[in-house]
Amino acid sequence: MSATHAPAVDAPTDERRSPTPTFGVSGAELARRWVRGALGALGGAAFGFGLVVVLRAISGLPVFQDEQTGYPHIIVPLFTAPFGFLIGFGALDYWTRWALGLPTRPDDHADHGAASWRDYFTFNTDHKVIGIQYIVTTFTFFFIGGLMAMLIRAELAQPGTQIVDPSTYNQLFSMHGTLMIFLFVIPVFAGIANYVLPLMLGAPDMAFPRLNALSFWMLLISGIILLGSFLAPGGAFDAGWTGYAPLSTGAPLGQSFFNVGLVIAGFSTIFAALNFVVTIVTMRAPGMTFWRMPLLVWANMVTSLLVIAAAPFLAGVQLMVLFDRLLHTNFFQYGGGGDVISYQHIFWFYSHPAVYIMILPGFGIISEVISTHSRKPIFGYQMMALSLVAVMVLSYSVWAHHMFVAGMFSWLRVPMMFTSALIAVPTGIKIFSWLATLFYGKIHLHSTSMLFALGFIASFVVGGISGVLVAMVPIDIHVNQTYFIVAHIHFVLFGGSVFTIFAGIYYWFPKITGRMYDERLGRIHFWLTLIGTWGTFLPMHWIGMDGMPRRVADYAAQFGDWNLLISCFAFLLGAAQLVFLYNMVVSWRFGPKAEANPWSARTIEWQVSSPPPRFNFEQEIPRVVGAPYAYGVPGAVHALMSTREVREHEAEFAEHAARRTSTARA
Repeated sequence: MSATHAPAVDAPTDERRSPTPTFGVSGAELARRWVRGALGALGGAAFGFGLVVVLRAISGLPVFQDEQTGYPHIIVPLFTAPFGFLIGFGALDYWTRWALGLPTRPDDHADHGAASWRDYFTFNTDHKVIGIQYIVTTFTFFFIGGLMAMLIRAELAQPGTQIVDPSTYNQLFSMHGTLMIFLFVIPVFAGIANYVLPLMLGAPDMAFPRLNALSFWMLLISGIILLGSFLAPGGAFDAGWTGYAPLSTGAPLGQSFFNVGLVIAGFSTIFAALNFVVTIVTMRAPGMTFWRMPLLVWANMVTSLLVIAAAPFLAGVQLMVLFDRLLHTNFFQYGGGGDVISYQHIFWFYSHPAVYIMILPGFGIISEVISTHSRKPIFGYQMMALSLVAVMVLSYSVWAHHMFVAGMFSWLRVPMMFTSALIAVPTGIKIFSWLATLFYGKIHLHSTSMLFALGFIASFVVGGISGVLVAMVPIDIHVNQTYFIVAHIHFVLFGGSVFTIFAGIYYWFPKITGRMYDERLGRIHFWLTLIGTWGTFLPMHWIGMDGMPRRVADYAAQFGDWNLLISCFAFLLGAAQLVFLYNMVVSWRFGPKAEANPWSARTIEWQVSSPPPRFNFEQEIPRVVGAPYAYGVPGAVHALMSTREVREHEAEFAEHAARRTSTARA
């Protein structure tokens, strides 16, 4: 089925395009917006603080409450201050006026696109600007989380206390996991898709540009709140990235920052996912049926459906913990009639689908990279797309394999074990499809993105095999809460997800920046990252099977030598990312100018200039006439970019049809 191309909209509007639009934000306007945003944040915080004081006074309670699980006069402003900032910053102007029945302001598209660096620091509705905002911001959190990982490995290099005390260690590994999962891996895929997906679809923008911009700013606010927990009395949250109750319900104030930050990040993710689904369904170029969509589009559609269905469970369970902490409810307090295990059921009902939210977009990226750099069509394209859907469906039936030793119903173990093993089948289909695509292909190993794609396949297979092992009840009971689990999740998320992210960044870097990166530095980055990944996480399988517990600041002396080796490889892995950072920053500024299509790819985003025009397509919306991966097929075309190309293609098609007819008659 083909979609009718519609303009990007947010809501019914009476806007009129200004006859003389001004492109880009001035320095004075940018300063004014940030001052308004800062005043709005202060006003929102004051409103939240005053609301708590007034309500407690009316209720006859002490005006201030400073139990370690309380501090409502701090927690409520954590919600109201971001709203104040967004209102002052201008992020909610359109919706506020529309909701109040006031005339919406004419849109001269001055907030669309980037004329200078200033446009990346304001509320911009261009999907390309938002994509860059996402990517740069999430990589900032990646490096902050990586620095914490280096501190963790420095502490674990030898038994005993080296650098940080156990309390600080707990805060570091909790923050590290939270930043990497919720503020890097999940949203950086949204950033890449934000930039690339509308171009792939032949759309001028996302379906809801304002909602798209809002989702980014909510993500940034979430990160600031999470990092701000270090300033709370008692330090940052220390219950791990899972925030298990009842540990989290009785933790110090910093744990509430975790709850608030994840609620806001959850809504940011949901808004982005809704936008992707509507864009894919309604804004495909003429002729782009579902079976002509690139696999990256399929992957993001499936991922977005996962997010929409699963993310509310994450936000809901964090609010339940917050209510237990602030309002003394008993959702998870056993002494008050609560059910402690229910937290894990709700959390993992989101968080195991989240594992696929963190890898399915990467599958789409790898499909694009491998097909382009092996010059072959994706083997089993339709089966690849259907296997993505199968993963989405099965992902909701495996959550409890994280809970085999948690005290849940014993009868639930066996069906969860079977479904956890079964979900490896559609994942295996992808591995075999990529290998079949590579078979007899003209593999371009000069491309860093292709190297990361191949490194991903090797690393992800190891993570997938260990995943099948921990899905088996007897093995899981043995290795639960050991470094075997740490090894598994890092092979999946670093050797898997992060490798695909690097592959995507290198692949679309010329399109995003208009510059070419240094391939020599890219290859150095790849090999150091590959060696560092395997050297860091492979030995963790062995010490985990020998019984070394995870999430501890100290350990038995028998594991000292292994941990020293692991820490050395970890620092090599960390240093490799500095090579990547240098390459990206310098190449963005001084790299050679990129051609429109340096990889000779077929998908639509490579048929426009690098970087693309402000509204993606200068004159006409493309018309899709074929499959996206028809490499090696004479005369095959994916999309026609102008009326002239359409006419030439129709004339060529008519000529071929006439020739076939005359041949048949003869």
